[in-house]
Amino acid sequence: MPTLVDIHTHIYPPSYISLLSNRTTTPYIAQPPPSTSTSPLPPPRLIILPSDNDNAIPPSARGRPIDASYSSIDAKLSFMRQHSISCSVISLANPWLDFLPPSSAAETARAINDDMSALCKTHPGKLYAFATLPVSAPVKEIVAEIHRLTNMPYIKGLILGTTGLGSGLDDPKMDPVWAALQETGLVTFIHPHYGLPSEVFGPRQLESGHVLPLALGFPLETTIAFVRMFLAGVFDRFGQLKILLAHAGGAVPFLAGRVESCVRHERIGEQGKGKRGIWEVLKENVWLDGVVYSKVGVEAAVEVVGTERVLWGTDHPFFPPVGKEAEGGGEAKEWLSVSMNVEAVREAFGADQKVVEGVLGRNAIELLGLHVNENE
Repeated sequence: MPTLVDIHTHIYPPSYISLLSNRTTTPYIAQPPPSTSTSPLPPPRLIILPSDNDNAIPPSARGRPIDASYSSIDAKLSFMRQHSISCSVISLANPWLDFLPPSSAAETARAINDDMSALCKTHPGKLYAFATLPVSAPVKEIVAEIHRLTNMPYIKGLILGTTGLGSGLDDPKMDPVWAALQETGLVTFIHPHYGLPSEVFGPRQLESGHVLPLALGFPLETTIAFVRMFLAGVFDRFGQLKILLAHAGGAVPFLAGRVESCVRHERIGEQGKGKRGIWEVLKENVWLDGVVYSKVGVEAAVEVVGTERVLWGTDHPFFPPVGKEAEGGGEAKEWLSVSMNVEAVREAFGADQKVVEGVLGRNAIELLGLHVNENE
């Protein structure tokens, strides 16, 4: 069995759960009332998408129910044992700290990053983390936090939403942040949250739950964010950035050629000396996770960035077992987010064991400098 390293796995540490539980606007955690005076309290609901905060939806059905798997490190380790995952790089799930006022953002980020580091320290070789940034704080405080992270051995990079400081990752005000990330060599894991405007999905969106915003909105959000960075010359100014795109980069593997064609037609003569093409950027600055659930998606990812730049993940604790997969209780539950993503890699590269082992674990170990404990 190849070493499994999960680089796309989330947790809400207790301090973050407390933060959301004390809010009443998106994002927040709500406790729905019992259905009757003698009924037990239903599970709390996590409301992180604007479409979830709809008065037309009963309180007990808004968002998603949350249990210990969202905040308990013991639940995370149990999940890892169940699926023979040797090491996980945990990260705060969306919406991170985007919503905080500038006055409290830096202090909150330090506290949460310290919490994440402390969780990892209790399980050396099993857990590492991507930190989070106080994106609403003054830029100098964001940069200071980036440099502070380099003194935390269990922090191997950071997770960042697509809005950056509020106007996107192509915002010139992001340049000091990109400069600090290039200087420190920290990997930036770009992850979606805001998706596409609800009206794009039409009036029947709620009939299919979260299918449209998660299956289409999230990947397209990542696609647009990356292409905006490319068009704005971020990778020309900061040529040593290390960018990890969630969900295999969304539609980037399929649309990069179309982007290249449009650039040539719209910006004839503007490429200029030192202006890099999108394929060059993908090969030199970008890694993709393999959370795409299909052989076709994994093959496309490898075709675009190379066999050594695709990493494996599960998106735990989201997408838990449902229906027949949830039967049996306890650790007998099968998580399709694990089995489907492992099987996709094996189907795509089964004849080449070196590539399979790389995608499932070795690529992450080499990129992030992980020391994996196989024994716990």
